Amino acid sequence: MPDVKQIYQSFADRYEALVSREDYQKNLLPAILAVSGLEGKDIIELGAGTGRLTRLIAPLAGRLTAADLSMHMLSHGRERLPDQHPCSFNLANHLALPYPADTADILIAGWSFCYAAIDAEENWQASLEKALGEAARVLRPRGKLILIESLGTGFEQPNTPQVLVDYLAYLEMHGFQTTWIRTDYWFKDRAEAEDLTQFFFGDDPLPMWETEGGVIVPECTGLWWKTLMD
Repeated sequence: MPDVKQIYQSFADRYEALVSREDYQKNLLPAILAVSGLEGKDIIELGAGTGRLTRLIAPLAGRLTAADLSMHMLSHGRERLPDQHPCSFNLANHLALPYPADTADILIAGWSFCYAAIDAEENWQASLEKALGEAARVLRPRGKLILIESLGTGFEQPNTPQVLVDYLAYLEMHGFQTTWIRTDYWFKDRAEAEDLTQFFFGDDPLPMWETEGGVIVPECTGLWWKTLMD
């Protein structure tokens, strides 16, 4: 099994095959819209990857910029975005965003902002504060930062991955509101479910159950958001 960084640099097709099976009940977009309207907004998406979130929000955005550290992932995302939903694609690091101040109404990051903390190891808090500072710089007054993270793959109720505990606690201690939803995976059969989940999550089997239409792997997803004041 490749590690996460190898996946992001070299395995976009396999990664997309997995994430395209998530949220088969389509709960994510309504949850985002409950946090903030997107219609006509200038939006920057960080950690866009292969574009699963990009494709959800592009039809609503006024102007959308999708950014990621991996050109391999961005190229895949650009290819999959319908032509009628124009979007610019940039290489960008959460810690040094290549955008002017007061550029966006909404900054949204799916399953990626956490790496500002995780990758810094013992210096996680300083690194996270730098990333949050960059977000505040790029957002306009009253702009909104929306973060999406996993709250447990294979769980029917939130079970925060240990690697995210301190990071998520920091967000909540610093004024972020939060909610959670189910974004379960649907696979056509057990063989596909095991193949794709083991590719990303490792060899330990995940809870899954068979239905008449396929195989379900439960997933809990959290949203955290904060409006920046004048």
